[in-house]
Amino acid sequence: MKPLLNLWLAAVLVLFAAQAQANLTIEITRGSDRAVPIAIVPFAVEGGGSLPDDVAQVISDNLERSGQFDPLSRNSLIARPSSSGEVNYRDWRAVDADYLVVGQAREEGSNYRMQFELMDIYGQRRMIGEVVTSDRNELRSAAHYMSDQIFEAITGLRGAFSTRIAYVTSEGVGDDMRFALYIADADGRNSQEILSSDEPILSPAWSPDGTKLAYVSFETERPAIYIQDLATSQRVRATSFPGINGAPAWSPDGRRLAMSLSKDGQPEIYIMNIAERSFERMTNSSSIDTEPSWSPDGRSIVFTSDRSGGPQLFQLDVASKQVERLTFTGNYNARGRYSPDGDSLFLIHRGNNGYQVARQDLGSNRLTTLTDTRWDESPSVAPNGSMVIFATQQGNNGVLGAVSADGRAAFRLPAARGDVREPAWSPFLN
Repeated sequence: MKPLLNLWLAAVLVLFAAQAQANLTIEITRGSDRAVPIAIVPFAVEGGGSLPDDVAQVISDNLERSGQFDPLSRNSLIARPSSSGEVNYRDWRAVDADYLVVGQAREEGSNYRMQFELMDIYGQRRMIGEVVTSDRNELRSAAHYMSDQIFEAITGLRGAFSTRIAYVTSEGVGDDMRFALYIADADGRNSQEILSSDEPILSPAWSPDGTKLAYVSFETERPAIYIQDLATSQRVRATSFPGINGAPAWSPDGRRLAMSLSKDGQPEIYIMNIAERSFERMTNSSSIDTEPSWSPDGRSIVFTSDRSGGPQLFQLDVASKQVERLTFTGNYNARGRYSPDGDSLFLIHRGNNGYQVARQDLGSNRLTTLTDTRWDESPSVAPNGSMVIFATQQGNNGVLGAVSADGRAAFRLPAARGDVREPAWSPFLN
């Protein structure tokens, strides 16, 4: 009991140690050997010149970051067509491109009218042709939308480039600390501060419609769970019981929050009905139960417990309150998160090389380690299930990392300096 509780308290105390900046950068650390070669040609602008934001480069970066595509360098582009009618398929086969993206833009007042097209080189056909109008200040968002369409057309999987991430940063050292909760685009850009505090902020969690965040704040010098509306910045304190108020997790219907509370003794899993502000205790043991996460169908909750002697993952049937152990590989498995299809769990597994992100297939119970870092924590799954974002260490700093669901591709999102922690990937936002 005490080791897990001490670990939770220690995590609160040592989570942050340096200065941080809000925007994150991207460093590709591992590429997939199965990535599909694709060429993205810079968009032609009517009348010459270039776009305020390089839309083609944003698309290229997005697709490369997914781990499923290997964009050709611009030096390798054999031609610069701007429409499908200008494409010579044989030329692009010569540079081993499977797909080609071209586009053109025209300025219309404060907006840009952009047409992009996706070509299947070996099938010699146009797969997508669409016109997108964007304010000049929203070109990156337009590029994320185009990336989503391209990704889905080729893979059959909905793209998640237009989603957002939440994360926590810190500033200062020792007793002079400043914490902040941010949201940003999935590529770490366009960050926006949601909350700042002299006390720790933990466990941000997106509502299913992407309009709210639940999180834990120590601003009253003890943990409390808050729910904040992102559009209005209005927030309410959902819980402030004596002891632990931790790890909020939204139900798929957005009506309930699962959480860990110690108001009746040991930390247990509770469900709060948000509208009624009522609480139902779901577990009852002499152990520590924490880190709940709902299954996609809302029927089950996976949580971390030391009831077997060390941290392992258990599944709670919401209707019957029956509990079943899920993990048996090794003596530490924690922070479970379901894949969107409910077939797998992503988690933190401690093996011979430290604490790493892993995936466990719920059918076979086979556990596969996905990362090669040593101090991973807080995994959060993209809404299409293709990537997992997590916190880890790079030198002396805390950074965000991401790995593809098959472990073949990985990248990091460090701040210019300092620590970044507690990532949470948003749902699809439209």
